[in-house]
Amino acid sequence: MTQVPNSSGTARPQTAAPAGACDSHCHVLDPRFPTPELERPAGMTAADYRQLQLRIGTNRVVFVQAKYHRTDHACLLDALERFGDKARGIGVCGLDVTDGELKRLDAAGIRGLRFSVWNPKDTVTTTDMIEPLARRIADIGWHVQIHMSGEQIADTAAMLGRLPCPIVFDHMGRLPPQQGPDHPAFRVILDLVDKGRAWVKLAGAYLNTTQGPPAYADATRTARAFVANAPERLVWGSDWPHVTEKHKPDDAKLFDLLAVWADDSKVRSGILADNAAKLYGFEKN
Repeated sequence: MTQVPNSSGTARPQTAAPAGACDSHCHVLDPRFPTPELERPAGMTAADYRQLQLRIGTNRVVFVQAKYHRTDHACLLDALERFGDKARGIGVCGLDVTDGELKRLDAAGIRGLRFSVWNPKDTVTTTDMIEPLARRIADIGWHVQIHMSGEQIADTAAMLGRLPCPIVFDHMGRLPPQQGPDHPAFRVILDLVDKGRAWVKLAGAYLNTTQGPPAYADATRTARAFVANAPERLVWGSDWPHVTEKHKPDDAKLFDLLAVWADDSKVRSGILADNAAKLYGFEKN
């Protein structure tokens, strides 16, 4: 196959994607749309993502609003229109968002709001925005998507427990790699999962490791702990175009890593297809 932008390697994954397989976490950045950034990244558009989808074999996708575009959803909405009923979106809004705008985004396929607050130096939203916005989106049927460090999750456990809508934890909760499932945040997440109030994204192995590829042994330990405890509340994401990574990973190998994390094919199929269909409102196959 030809080289996919912002992805190393050209081979297909060794494991096959089941029918309805969903990449539940990726981003599109396109300088044609509004952004305060001066940088003009290449190879990160919706058209570029289509090449990755063809390579790894997924046919559903959840586009997550990129910080590059702040709270302007023009790029995200364009991607959703291009991919039609096979796509859903996660937006980013401030407290000033109107009810009319939320309805417009819902009609376009957006199903939640993301709060990426793990790095206070570049966050678009803040932790104190989560609860008031969660109250506003609960009646729409949306969820909040939380990108926090394990320490932040543990520190805000009481607030997370009060939220009136479902919670999706980004990147396996960003638990400290040395502690992984031994960290208190793992229990916070599982308690919410056990109550039917939370989901976890198996994504970003390179964000949860000090040991690195190809095995990502510490991230793998965390992922396998989630699979052992809550397989029915997990979804998988590529995190393409890997904006945090100077050296882009091989997406086929990241896809195959899921077979290490979930070595039962039925469980793996659930993570890739059935769980995502339930969380994001795709029709069952």
